[in-house]
Amino acid sequence: MPNQMKAAVIEAYKQPMPTLKQVPIPPLRPNDVLVRVVAASINPIDIKTKDGGLRPLLPYKLPLIMGSDFAGIVTAVGAQVHATDIGDAVYGRLQKDRIGTFAEFIAVDQGDIAPKPANLSFEEAASIPLVGLTSYQALHDIMHLRPGQKVLIQGGTGGIGSLAIQIAKHLGASVATTTTTDHFALARTLGADELIDYRTTDFSTVLHDYDAVLDTRGGKTLIDAFKIIRPGGHVVSIAGRPTARFGRAYGVPLWKRLAFGFVTRDVTKRARATHAHYTFLFMQPSGPQLDHLRELIEADVLKPVIDRIVPFDQIQDALAYAQAGHATGKIILKMTDADAVQP
Repeated sequence: MPNQMKAAVIEAYKQPMPTLKQVPIPPLRPNDVLVRVVAASINPIDIKTKDGGLRPLLPYKLPLIMGSDFAGIVTAVGAQVHATDIGDAVYGRLQKDRIGTFAEFIAVDQGDIAPKPANLSFEEAASIPLVGLTSYQALHDIMHLRPGQKVLIQGGTGGIGSLAIQIAKHLGASVATTTTTDHFALARTLGADELIDYRTTDFSTVLHDYDAVLDTRGGKTLIDAFKIIRPGGHVVSIAGRPTARFGRAYGVPLWKRLAFGFVTRDVTKRARATHAHYTFLFMQPSGPQLDHLRELIEADVLKPVIDRIVPFDQIQDALAYAQAGHATGKIILKMTDADAVQP
């Protein structure tokens, strides 16, 4: 086993692109497994992290290895790991204080991984953890979507939207989504019932009395969600700003909670005026939920949507494409060939 690995590292916030460099392989804690990363996916949170946008919640110590979710092969296990063996194919999302999947190896708690879906390649599996957990926690855990309810999912052919539509349909909901006309066919294939071209139509003028909205845009789009939500409905945002309630649950200092409350006062006011529930979602890693998603994938209920697969040494091109914001589905980094990994 080597003691060094290649990783994508940022030395300072707002660094234009990470640098590929040799760094030590992370040590194992007793509950950890060491994974040789075969593939990792790029997510908007990676760009926000690089640019310092998450500092109010996650004051990372620099230098920092980027990357949040992955699929790979276990090469070593900690002393207290009993359900996972060397050679197992797994996928997962790292805890927010242990990110670093844009690397050849990662150390990850056994509770944050699950067996890789058997019917997916490593590249396909790497596309699932962050968007799958985010969608499931929003639609199932927070909204409690039931058959016959109506949900709007913003950006239905993006990374999160493309999986969220499928999960919402699995839960029995009727789904409206925003995308562009040239992506309508894909959105229909995913299960969307009502399609809105956001370039030509304001969704808040054509949708009414919705039970739930999953906001992936923030800003005016989030504010407009309260124009279509019914009393008692749920608006969940992954792109807005944290609320004071979130800060209290997350355990941030009082001054930060007050700041969160100030900057989200307009959203909070609109939620009260419409008698709706509003939640800022910061997804939590969960091996058990990933295993449930694996079951749905293996039953052909959920299918990944991949925009492109890029070799690890072309990560700067991949990140530039991600920052442009036009990906259909997920952008995947291929770290190595699975058949080349020797536990």
